[in-house]
This record gives sequence, C-alpha cells and structure tokens, in this order.
Amino acid sequence: MSDHERGAYTPPTDAPLSFDARQPVRGARPIPFTLIIGLVVLAGLAAAIFVFYRSGVRQAGQPPQTVGAPIGEMKSAAPADAQPQDPAAGLQIYRSEAGQPVAAAPAQPQFTAPPEQPQARPQAAAPVVITPPAAAPTAPVSAGPALRPALPPAAAPAAAPPAPQPKAVAPVAAAPKPAAVPPAPPKPAPVAAAPAPKAGGAAGVQIGAFSSQALADKGWNDAVAVAPGPAAGKGKSVERVEKDGHTLFRTTVTGFASRTEAAAFCGKLKAAGKACFVK
Repeated sequence: MSDHERGAYTPPTDAPLSFDARQPVRGARPIPFTLIIGLVVLAGLAAAIFVFYRSGVRQAGQPPQTVGAPIGEMKSAAPADAQPQDPAAGLQIYRSEAGQPVAAAPAQPQFTAPPEQPQARPQAAAPVVITPPAAAPTAPVSAGPALRPALPPAAAPAAAPPAPQPKAVAPVAAAPKPAAVPPAPPKPAPVAAAPAPKAGGAAGVQIGAFSSQALADKGWNDAVAVAPGPAAGKGKSVERVEKDGHTLFRTTVTGFASRTEAAAFCGKLKAAGKACFVK
C-alpha cells in the first residue's frame, strides 16, 4: 500500500544502500593507462617534428649539403647510335704542299689606316694695291643718280652754275691721295660735270674705315639712307690706307657747305647708332 507521507525524494525503501560515496575505497587505485599512452604518443610526435626540422638546418661553419648527384657522375659519353651522321663527313680539308710553309698568323692585329689629318689652311695672298686711284672719285657719279629720285627738283640748280667746276673737283681729288692723283682731274671733269657742284664742299663726315671696297660702298649707302635729306647730292670719298699690315678703306661723305651742316648730319648718324666725325 502506498504511504501518503513519503516525499518525492524519499527512497522507495528504508533498506541500507549497497554503495555510499562517503565510504573509503578499499584496496589500490587503478593505473591510468589512457593517460600514460597519450603522453607517450605526444612525446614521440614531438621527437619526430624535432628530427624533421633539424635535418635541413646546417650549423655555422659547415658546407652546404649536396643536393642530387654530382655533375661528374651525371656526364657521360654519348652512345654511338645517338648521332648516326658524322659531323665531319662533308668537310674538305686543304693541306699546303711540301716545301711551302703555312703563313703564320700575324703577331699583332692589322688595323686600318688612321684618318687623314687636316692640313694647315694656306695663307691668303697679299692684297694687290690698285695703282689708279681715279676709280674712287668716280663713285659719286654712280651714287648720284641713285639719290636723284628722292629730290627731283635738285636737278635744275645742278646744271645752272657750271663755272665753279674746277673749284669743286679740286677738293674731291685732293682728299683721297694728293700725291698720286695728278692725272685724275682731267678724267672726272667731263664725266661728273653735273653732280660736281653737289659733291663740292668745305667739310666732310668720315663714317668709318672698312676692310674692303664693297664694305666701304655699303657703309656709305647705309649712312646716306639714315638721313636722306641732308645727304642729298653729297659725294663719296674712299681713301685706301695701309695700317699695321692691313689695308683699310676710309669712307667719307663729302660735299657739305659748312662744318655746321656736316655736324648736323653726323649728329643724325650718331642718333641712329653709327660712328662718325667731322673732317
């Protein structure tokens, strides 16, 4: 029958139980074989890992380990059937005849000839002195017509005073070379009959000393182009001189009535950046 006073956790019987945890275990404790086997396995695994990593590491001072077979053992002669065709079968060998020694190779290499060295430039021939100085006074004759289109009315007064011809020609011929122009006055008189009064004057403006006749003519044309008004009807005088072994051509714009007019013309040249002085 049931006991209504028994609780939920009351043992079903009041008989003493056969096992009590509080009672001491009698006899020796069992050996933990599982723990021992696990430790042995871990020790073996650690030893294997240590040996594996230790095998590929060399100590200080040791040579590197040899990998693979030595090269001497790998090389061997090729078998006879590896190359069925003889490489020297198609070669033709020429031998020198008896008594004719083979030319030995030169001891030193043979180089091509060096390039030709540049030769010294020949000196220029000395300039030939032109004996007739009458060519200089004739320059105003060719330059005079070039300036006539600038001032066409000047042609009328040019032909009006033919009387002062000897006076105008005398200073122009005496300016280049007084000593070497005795025969020159008769020649320019008939050629430069009309422009002679224009080129005559008491003053002149020297514009420079040039190294050639062409540069002297160009310098005179440039100076006249700077001030075409004051230079209208003026003449040109080129004097050849020798200085320090060089030939110079002194160029002068002649035909100014006074030094004041010549100084005004020279001032315009200096304003344009050219050098000049009144003679």
